[in-house]
Amino acid sequence: MVSIASRAMAAARGGELESFADPEPAGRLSSFVHPEPAQAAGHTDPRDACSPPVRTRVRTPDGVGLVAHDFGGDGAAVVCAHATGLHGLVWQPLVARLAPGYRCVAHDTRGHGDSEPPGNGDFDWRGLARDVLAVVDTLGTDRPFGLGHSSGGAALLLAEQARPGTFRGLYCYEPVIVPADPPLGRGPDSPLARAARRRRATFPSREAAYVHYAAKPPFAGVAPAALRAYVDHGFAQRNDGSVDLKCDPEHEARVNEMAAAHDCYCHLGSVDCPVMLACGADTEAFGPGAVQAQAARLPRARTEVVAGLSHLGPLEDPDTVAASAAAFFEAVAGDACVLANRPGVSP
Repeated sequence: MVSIASRAMAAARGGELESFADPEPAGRLSSFVHPEPAQAAGHTDPRDACSPPVRTRVRTPDGVGLVAHDFGGDGAAVVCAHATGLHGLVWQPLVARLAPGYRCVAHDTRGHGDSEPPGNGDFDWRGLARDVLAVVDTLGTDRPFGLGHSSGGAALLLAEQARPGTFRGLYCYEPVIVPADPPLGRGPDSPLARAARRRRATFPSREAAYVHYAAKPPFAGVAPAALRAYVDHGFAQRNDGSVDLKCDPEHEARVNEMAAAHDCYCHLGSVDCPVMLACGADTEAFGPGAVQAQAARLPRARTEVVAGLSHLGPLEDPDTVAASAAAFFEAVAGDACVLANRPGVSP
């Protein structure tokens, strides 16, 4: 199988990859309504419940309007950055397991969820880092922890590179950081970008979207509560009851085009805060070899391989990933020297 790292490198070279995206049905309406989220049938796990987040408007230095979701909590702040194509509220099941020991804040990245796309249409990943820093500044989260998934993990590391000392520690699950120095560059023919442009964006209803995603990879393995959060908050409802993805497939495609263009890998040595790089044992994306290559360049890093999970691990098993992240945060809080100059694979 082809890893995301391989896909990104192939994308920069114009490589081919089979796409399983659904075709886009014709005919869109411009009128939308936004009802209350649906409830998942049979959803009874109390661990998935958390207090409704407080929505906060954030404006980035380059003028992009974001929405951040503050879940509250009395402990240390944690800024959560989601993967490409998702939105901040997919963190709800995992955040519920971290509460009340942490104050978790998750934002919708530019062009995702309820956040605006950049006015110039440029989805360079330094913009994702600006989103993170704007959230930190607006919410007054002094030296928070960071919890990032996929492109969100890369965004956290890029943010720390742009402004050293922002984070107390970073937990990154399979950050999209291609081990290439110099960067491979933009992939205008990226297979992931082409797949995003063919993504089915309209469904007859939210329930139809949920059933569709639950029946096929990669979402078939996602925890029901996480999938429900993705569908409930990731679609806008039309007047006729049908729904459209809030993340325009073209915006997702442009983010994917830039996956191998950023220079985060080249400057990992400048990240001085402790970093945990986690990956799924069953991933087809950034597995043990990739995160070890990233860790080798970080002054204070460890890696962890999580059994039974894929690239969507934080959505597949919120219990396990939340426990892993909490253990890392507690270690950093308890020992200022933790992870100092000890890259490697943790037991």
